[in-house]
Amino acid sequence: MKWFNRIYLNNFFFYVLMGLVVCFVMAYVYPMLYNIVWIAVYAFIGFTLIDLLLLFASNQRFAGTRVLTEKLSNGDENPVVIRLESGYSFPASLRIIDEVPVQFQIRDFSVHRTINAGGSDSFEYFLRPTQRGEYHFGSLNVYVSSPLRLVSRRFIFESGQMVPTYPSYIQLRKYDLMAFSNRLFEYGLKKIRRIGHTMEFEQIKEYVGGDDIRTINWKATAKKNQLMVNQFQDERSQNVYMAIDKGRMMKMPFNGLSLVDYAINSTLVLSNIILKKGDKAGMFTFSKVVENRVAADRRSLQMQRIMETLYNVNTNFFESDFGRLYADIKKNITQRSLVILYTNFETLDGLKRQLPYLKGIAKSHLLVVVFFENVELEELMHKKAGNIQEIYDQVIAEKFAFEKRLIVNELKKYGIYSVLTKPEDLTVESINNYLEIKARGIL
Repeated sequence: MKWFNRIYLNNFFFYVLMGLVVCFVMAYVYPMLYNIVWIAVYAFIGFTLIDLLLLFASNQRFAGTRVLTEKLSNGDENPVVIRLESGYSFPASLRIIDEVPVQFQIRDFSVHRTINAGGSDSFEYFLRPTQRGEYHFGSLNVYVSSPLRLVSRRFIFESGQMVPTYPSYIQLRKYDLMAFSNRLFEYGLKKIRRIGHTMEFEQIKEYVGGDDIRTINWKATAKKNQLMVNQFQDERSQNVYMAIDKGRMMKMPFNGLSLVDYAINSTLVLSNIILKKGDKAGMFTFSKVVENRVAADRRSLQMQRIMETLYNVNTNFFESDFGRLYADIKKNITQRSLVILYTNFETLDGLKRQLPYLKGIAKSHLLVVVFFENVELEELMHKKAGNIQEIYDQVIAEKFAFEKRLIVNELKKYGIYSVLTKPEDLTVESINNYLEIKARGIL
């Protein structure tokens, strides 16, 4: 009797049933309709049986699959493809209900499609995860109806699929060529003027018009009997560490993602750029303790190590201990390095409590502090005020926005570089800052 559990009555079945009830009421007033109504009842029963035979005949087949990517990209739109194939000898109406992971809280997913006799169909929808971790899909339920549309047959496919959600690898692919293209301005990046040139030798080549005559190699020129020049390249093998603050100030959400996840996505993309530029990428996180450490390296498996580490970053959003961060950097990073610190300061007083530790780090390393604009405050500031309360709210919002700019100036006073950015622009701004440092040769 398993087939009995797969029978579902459509709305049209109940509409017809309600119509028959109305007809019986009318037959009470007009007795001449009584026999006609019973004929309609027998016809209704007959069509229902025919519908069941059409749907449950042994030679009728139906197939459905859910096609998922190997992993989901956190914060991005990820496609989910549904493929359907009908073995029925008649056009079928379909209602597809996919049981998406509970993290999305989508309880009304339903798609209606029509498929031809013996035909196939496919469609896709998109999911945007906002948390890293495992996402469990339930069953793919397909309800098939014949042209009579009285009953449906339920098919269940792809029950219990699990897909991990990793930091945004879609952004990683998007910005993969940014470090090597001349079209950076299309991504909102400013052009960077190179000051002087680096001194890391690459090769000797023939002189062409426009080459710097100061780089002429006279020994090679004498041997070849033509002008030869030394060609230099950006300095390589420099250590670059991304430090992610996962304390309570990074819990603030924007567009569904916490600031920690924005920093994690940016770290993944920036690590790829760093490795492709020939430098060594490393990372670690901190709050009460320093953990999730990946030593700076440029081996072939470094990106995989960083991705797996970022995937496993967990936090309870404790108060961040910058003193422990300073001590850990002093102990474990002995070579002068570029340290990109992802954190957040809302007030100047909050910065001043941590400033001694930041100055200590900046003495031995090139420190870049990346923190965030409060986008919601910006929207409030530019909103037209309608009453005294809204004017008061705008004044407070402008005060907090002004403190962010004071923080930038305070860091600049002590030779600490800073990046103040909107959360959605974090990746672009981080890449831009790294490339600017490389171009200026200040590490």
